[in-house]
Amino acid sequence: MRSNPLPDRPVRRIDRDPEIEIGRDAWWAQIPAVAAVLEHGLNLPAGVTFLVGENGSGKSTLVEALAAAHGLNPEGGSRAARHSSRVTEAPLGSVLKVTRTPGRRANAYFLRAETMHGLYTYLENLPGSPDGDLHERSHGEGFLELLDRKFHGYGFYLMDEPEAPLSFTATLGLLARLDRLRADGAQVVVATHSPLLTALPDATILELGPHGIRRTSWNELAVVDHWRRFLGDPGSYLRMLH
Repeated sequence: MRSNPLPDRPVRRIDRDPEIEIGRDAWWAQIPAVAAVLEHGLNLPAGVTFLVGENGSGKSTLVEALAAAHGLNPEGGSRAARHSSRVTEAPLGSVLKVTRTPGRRANAYFLRAETMHGLYTYLENLPGSPDGDLHERSHGEGFLELLDRKFHGYGFYLMDEPEAPLSFTATLGLLARLDRLRADGAQVVVATHSPLLTALPDATILELGPHGIRRTSWNELAVVDHWRRFLGDPGSYLRMLH
């Protein structure tokens, strides 16, 4: 893995828009990590940032909101993408304002594992689309192919649980792609459960939970400790389930 000095980033920070009223009793506003962003904002560093936490900790809610606040389709795609199935994302993106680095045009794209089928269908129906082959590939192959086609150069890129369709070997391939993107000046935010992806050297890891959001290291992640223990003695975990 390369460890080059990180370039500047397209997006510097997100904050609550003070001109927009928020119903603090909304379910999404009560998630500790979301409440922390609404109260204090969030700096987004250069390179690759991982959002890690248990189900319900707000990882997907936050990455979907980042996409929406940046003008991307919250079900995946670019700023120009116009597709929707059933709206499930929180309206958090509509109450956030984005602080960008001025003076340089940046690419942007969002890949969301649970809505990839709808994105593939939308892309293949565009006039003259070069992406009509994605449905012919496996879920994981299509995901990596689309990433190679849409994520390139200086830009702001988002992924929600990209490891979901990937084998161990394919996840290693994604890890290498993240490293190349970072070297090319990309700023990437990834919501994930994967201890493999979060092992990327020099990445920023933000752990979401009852505490809100805190920066941590790979060795301190609970999911890493759980996998180590499980692989060392899977029987002990299985016995606890009975």
